[in-house]
Amino acid sequence: MLSNPGPRTLLIDLDGTLTDPKPGITNCIRYALEQLGRPVPAVDDLTWCIGPPLMDSFRVLLPDADEDVAVRALGLYRERFKDTGMYENVVYDGTAEFLGAVRGQGRRLYLATSKPHVYANPILEYFGLDGYFDGVYGSELDGTRADKRELLAHLLAEQGLAGNDCVMIGDRIQDANAARHVGALSVWADWGYGETAERDEAAPDFVCAAMPQLSELIAEVA
Repeated sequence: MLSNPGPRTLLIDLDGTLTDPKPGITNCIRYALEQLGRPVPAVDDLTWCIGPPLMDSFRVLLPDADEDVAVRALGLYRERFKDTGMYENVVYDGTAEFLGAVRGQGRRLYLATSKPHVYANPILEYFGLDGYFDGVYGSELDGTRADKRELLAHLLAEQGLAGNDCVMIGDRIQDANAARHVGALSVWADWGYGETAERDEAAPDFVCAAMPQLSELIAEVA
């Protein structure tokens, strides 16, 4: 166990970490591809799209298309997501308990998601999680700060935080890489959508197997 005082600020991913957004994200991707007359993969074949910036995913899903087709796909995705898809989502068991516990320890909490903040804020509000956070950071609709490294650098600069005062919690390689980029510790949420090979490549500082264990792990490392 590491002795405190350690990092006091938690930077927390949304999709695949606090909530399971699989139905909403995959249904919206399928809707966009269907509207474009493109092949529509099965839901379970789209889970790799949960977490990374969606434009990157559409570029992979539409490899023979011009960039403007990927932009159109993203627009169609958002057409369904803003009214329906963002709420096709489930909070992981133990999430509210974890957030309450770490807030009770006097820690600062910031949401750090590649999802546009115009969606992240209402999702938190809808599920009653908004009151736990000191701030919500996400990308802009035009793709600004969709790269998690840029997002965390912006968050730290705006809040006057040092990387070594922070722990990033997330389930994808982008989370671990962004933490490393700003000098923060990383905790891998193993209940999310990053598979074992991705986790091994990401080389996070710590791995947490399940949400109910996260409070204990954070108490040890921070």
